[in-house]
Amino acid sequence: MKPTIIVAGSSNTDMVIKTTQIPVPGETVLGGTFFMNAGGKGANQAVAAARLGGHIVFICKTGNDIFGTQARDAFQKEGIDASFVTADASLPSGVALITVDKNGENCIVVASGANEQLLPADITAATEKIKTAVVVLAQLETPVPTIECLAELAGKEKIIMVLNPAPAARLSNELLQKITVITPNQKEAEMLTGIAVTDQKSAAQAALHLTAKGIQTVIITMGAQGALLLHKNKFSMIASPKVKAIDTTAAGDVFNGALAVALAEGTAMEAAVSFACRAAAIAVTRLGAQASAPYRNELE
Repeated sequence: MKPTIIVAGSSNTDMVIKTTQIPVPGETVLGGTFFMNAGGKGANQAVAAARLGGHIVFICKTGNDIFGTQARDAFQKEGIDASFVTADASLPSGVALITVDKNGENCIVVASGANEQLLPADITAATEKIKTAVVVLAQLETPVPTIECLAELAGKEKIIMVLNPAPAARLSNELLQKITVITPNQKEAEMLTGIAVTDQKSAAQAALHLTAKGIQTVIITMGAQGALLLHKNKFSMIASPKVKAIDTTAAGDVFNGALAVALAEGTAMEAAVSFACRAAAIAVTRLGAQASAPYRNELE
């Protein structure tokens, strides 16, 4: 049996337009290709981890609508245990509007919908399944009290708790103390620490700030530069393969899904981060969120 990974988080339908440039406020630009894709940080991470060989149990909430039905069907096709994916009767499924420019950079606006109703009670309902997990992975597109409930349970059961603090938000010290591994990007690290992360030196300062709050391991993702790791009081800069990026939409989600798989398999931390960097590098060479997630054989 493969080790169980619990992913708790959001599910969205992404509506994407490719264009030469992202418009500034008040500006209209003519776009090119439009397409819809399955997304949401939680769902992206669950799919990425499943494609890389993880046994995934996903906890999320969709609307009772066509987008929700399509999402649940897709999870099952990916081999994800969707027993704890439920439909909310009052709110629609989450939707994200995404603009991607010619350099692969993106701008995203999310209407959370049913994701706002993923509540602590949904975590409590999955307690017995969560207790079987080796790794728990969460993000911040669902209510923070839900993440706090999950972290509390993971701590009691000595389960590795990985938090991807995205979208950027301020978090309580009480929550941070319960996190095993935190994976902010540069902007998210700045939000959490007040330190502008512009290079390896400032990333190291931000990482130290976070470990001082009780987090065991800090990984600051830095795009094409790779990721700065602070683990057991040791700094490492893990390089990312050099690729031509065409869409960075789900790079962080693929990174986190891959990291969860590697950690669940007992991989040493530096090697796990390297594995995650390689997976993310493949993802940015493809359009879409879940569609960009690579399979295990592509890394090997």
